[in-house]
This record gives sequence, structure tokens and C-alpha cells, in this order.
Amino acid sequence: MTPSSPGPLIVMVGVMVILIGLLVWSGAFSWFGRLPGDIRYERDTVRVYVPIVSMILVSAVVSLVLYLARRFF
Repeated sequence: MTPSSPGPLIVMVGVMVILIGLLVWSGAFSWFGRLPGDIRYERDTVRVYVPIVSMILVSAVVSLVLYLARRFF
């Protein structure tokens, strides 16, 4: 049994990166970092952003994608 070529996988990852880039560029993710639970502290000279809920959401999505990838491949 020979391992399959990494070419199609690289192309799929590239297409996904392009699609995500287009969504970010179009402003579809303008809500990211402004979810309820994300901490924003702003004063005249200091700005602190702690996107806790946004990072939990990213972690859940990445975990789901990796789970599905392991399950089907």
C-alpha cells in the first residue's frame, strides 16, 4: 500500500486559507473579538484586549475539525 500524494491535501488547505482570507477581508468576521465575555479595557494611554470567549470559540471549532479529520481519514 503506497501513501497517497500530499498534493490534494495542500490544495485543499490553500483553498480554505483563501476562503477564510476573503471572509476576513469582506468584514464577515468583524464580530470576532467583540463577543460578550471578551474583555476590553480602554483608557487614554492603555488598551487591553482579552478575547476569552472568541478564543474558546476558535478552540472548539479547531477541535471539531481535527476530530472530524481523524474520524474520516
